[in-house]
Amino acid sequence: MTFRPTRRLLLAAPALALPALALPGLARAQAWPTRPITILVPNPPGGGSDFAARLFVEGLTQSLGQPVVIDNRPGANGNIAIQAAVRAAPDGYTLLMQYSGYHAGNPAMMRNLTWDPVRDLQPVGMGTMAPHVIVGAPNLPANTLQEFIAYARANPGKVNFASSGNGSIQHIAGEVLSRQIGAPMVHVPYRGAAPALQDVAGGRVEIFITTPSSAIGLIQGGQVKALAMASAQRSPGLPNVPTTAEAGLPSFVMDAWFAFFAPMGVPQPILERLNGELRRLAQDPTVRRRAEEGGAQVVPMTIAEMDALAKREIEQLGSVIRSANITLD
Repeated sequence: MTFRPTRRLLLAAPALALPALALPGLARAQAWPTRPITILVPNPPGGGSDFAARLFVEGLTQSLGQPVVIDNRPGANGNIAIQAAVRAAPDGYTLLMQYSGYHAGNPAMMRNLTWDPVRDLQPVGMGTMAPHVIVGAPNLPANTLQEFIAYARANPGKVNFASSGNGSIQHIAGEVLSRQIGAPMVHVPYRGAAPALQDVAGGRVEIFITTPSSAIGLIQGGQVKALAMASAQRSPGLPNVPTTAEAGLPSFVMDAWFAFFAPMGVPQPILERLNGELRRLAQDPTVRRRAEEGGAQVVPMTIAEMDALAKREIEQLGSVIRSANITLD
């Protein structure tokens, strides 16, 4: 007797084969990781991105059973590291410590951007959230925010403000502050927060608006002056520094986040495992203490929560950038 497959069986055959075809990818996800994992950081050592990444390196190394290493690739307003992440194999072995200023700001400032924050990157989990602190040079003839505002207004176009690069949140913050206080200031871009702080501490640039993690040592050591926290609340790491509202400028608030992203296409089981490890570490007392000492907070988020925050930031920060007419083309 000759067997002739019916039309129903023929139509069902591809569906029956799908689980078998998916098994190799599922097996790879279950075996992951089998080699070191790299976290690309778009800034030099010493900045907020680097600080956030290093908070989790030891814990991830221990829990995943493989070395987790930092690869600092500064330059091009974060685009060197971001492009490397986007082009990496979506296998869970390359992650990106993304900075909200780059993730939400670059698409609004660059017409010819080679990556898209929604299409090319997928969120893994939150690293840290941080306010910004307005710091002044030791030779700045102002010790409070109101004294600085008066000084800047009396010297229009003569006050310099540093940033970690063109288009960074520090750049945007400086432009917004300049507009809010009605005093033109000159933007001086650097390749990261560390070299910018060196020149502020050396008295070559008057102010810098940055995350506390990069400046807290210099503030506590007296090498730079903390004028105000550009946030709704004081920082646990700098409890004696007033907020901008307390200092008389309530409209100036500038917060940032540093989060883990992966190239689009990483298997969901790998993303979920990473997210679970990040949320677990965010509850670790040692990690939380180190974050607070650096002026930041660790905030556990699910992938969906991180995705919603990132998309909201793209819209909100993009609106600020467009209204201020800040471009990098």
